[in-house]
Amino acid sequence: MMKRDKKEQVVQEVAEKIGRSQGIYLTEYQGLNVAKMAELRNEFRKAGIEYKVVKNTLVKQALQQLEQADKLADGLKSTTAVAFGYDDPIAPAKIIRKFSKTNEALKFKMASIDGIVYGDDKLVMLSEMLSKTENIGRTAGIINNVVSSVPMVVNAVMRNLVSVLDQVAKQKQ
Repeated sequence: MMKRDKKEQVVQEVAEKIGRSQGIYLTEYQGLNVAKMAELRNEFRKAGIEYKVVKNTLVKQALQQLEQADKLADGLKSTTAVAFGYDDPIAPAKIIRKFSKTNEALKFKMASIDGIVYGDDKLVMLSEMLSKTENIGRTAGIINNVVSSVPMVVNAVMRNLVSVLDQVAKQKQ
C-alpha cells in the first residue's frame, strides 16, 4: 500500500502533467501483457507523449486541484492509464487508434483537449484531425499561395488602371 506522502507526491506530479498537457487521454489497458505495454509506451515516447498508469483516486485528486474533476471523472473506472500530450493534442489519438487495431485490450475511454471532453465514441474523429504540425504546414502553404498571387493581382489592377486612364485621355482629346 502506498504511503500518504507518496500519494501526495503522485497527485502533485499528475496535476503538473495535466496542467502542461494540451491533450489528456484516458485508456483502459487491462489485458495488455508487459511486452505490449512496453511497445505502446515506446510508441508514445517517440511522439513526445508520456503514458502513465495511475490509480483513479489519485487522478481524481489531481483533477480536483485543477478544478477539472467533473470533466474526466466518468472515465476513471476500472484500470486507467493516462497519455499526456504536451506538444500535439491529437498525436495520442492517432497512436491509440493505430495500436488498438491490433491490440483489442487497449480501450480508449475519453480525452480532454483545451477543456473540451470527448467520449469513447470520438477516437476515430480525433485521430483523423490534423496535427499541429500539419495545420502549420497547411497554413503556411495557403499564405504562400496568397502572397505569390498578390503580384499578379497587383499587376492586373495596374494594367486595368493604365488602360482606363488611357481611354479617358483619348476621350478628352
